Amino acid sequence: MPLRPAASTRVFFLLLTLSAAFAAPAQAASEPPSVVARVTIVASGLDHPWSMAFLPGGDMLITERSGSLRLLRAAGGLSKPLGGLPKVAAQGQGGLLDVVLSPDFATDRYVYLSYAEADGSRSGTAVGRGRLADDGTALEDFRVLFRQEPKLSSGLHYGSRLVFDRQGYLYISLGENNQRPTAQELGKLQGKVVRLKADGSVPPDNPFVGQAGARPEIWSYGHRNPQGMALNPWSGELWENEHGPRGGDEINLVRRGKNYGWPLATHGINYSGLPIPEAKGDILPGMEPPLFWWPKSPAISGMAFYDADRFPAWRNSVFIGALANQNLIRLTLDGDRVVSQERLLVDRKNRIRDVRQGPDGYVYVLTDASPGELLRVAPADSGG
Repeated sequence: MPLRPAASTRVFFLLLTLSAAFAAPAQAASEPPSVVARVTIVASGLDHPWSMAFLPGGDMLITERSGSLRLLRAAGGLSKPLGGLPKVAAQGQGGLLDVVLSPDFATDRYVYLSYAEADGSRSGTAVGRGRLADDGTALEDFRVLFRQEPKLSSGLHYGSRLVFDRQGYLYISLGENNQRPTAQELGKLQGKVVRLKADGSVPPDNPFVGQAGARPEIWSYGHRNPQGMALNPWSGELWENEHGPRGGDEINLVRRGKNYGWPLATHGINYSGLPIPEAKGDILPGMEPPLFWWPKSPAISGMAFYDADRFPAWRNSVFIGALANQNLIRLTLDGDRVVSQERLLVDRKNRIRDVRQGPDGYVYVLTDASPGELLRVAPADSGG
């Protein structure tokens, strides 16, 4: 059922931009022209919201990076921060990050959270779960299931997206904490995607189980700062997007045991304008090239495939938030090939942190600000 907008809801007609087709692996070639979209403000007054999860019945959970989990009722109105949450390291890019529901939420009521956890002056990504109380006021019996080791971050590059696949395995994207070489080191959990059972234990068929010097949790490696991840609803494959440095933001198909290159293979350069010291080229033998990449970084975060019937023109698309470019990217797909892209919400100039397809068929986005907003997005000609 659709969420009902808050009393302050208003509708804006906003610009989008459209580009031509690309071959895979493809790259954006030029700034596209503009079209119009329809946006409704559903909730405001959020403190740097980071992620959202839809509950059965139309309510929604929203994380705030400062450490609060809020419940947005379908009838309107944000709750006070829920109790029972872990202590988070809310520094730099860290804090309370992703939220997803258990695949068996209807029976177990488990809510999974990723967050930055401190150990002295350094921190790393942690993941835990707790049961949502029947009255929605707290997470009960919260337990940590996973900790990124070693803890190396001073406030940067946590990654932290959570995705369950069709078999119920949990994938966690992990940034390299701004410590580039660690992404290639199998004895560390920086710059990796890990795969766990729902209770946090390691599946015996993970690719590095039993390999000396390698962490058994690792599913793939060579990632920089993956802040978007989603399961493709048509193929069942795991897609991930990650920040490049200066240029080279990319989308990858995350596959068992594969090396995605960072920092040895990258399309980006350092923020200083100098090359990445470890880089040997754009694509290297034995390393997976990106499915799609941008020569100028939009600073991508969040990812959602669109397979709803509500807006047929948006089917076979993937939506990605852009922080630096302050818009919402829609990529049109032909299988695993990106054939076109357009930019939504250009005139709003909001940093888009997360994007999800709602159960009502609308697209929902969170703006990275304080106060931040939850927006509901539809095509301009949809009338809704």
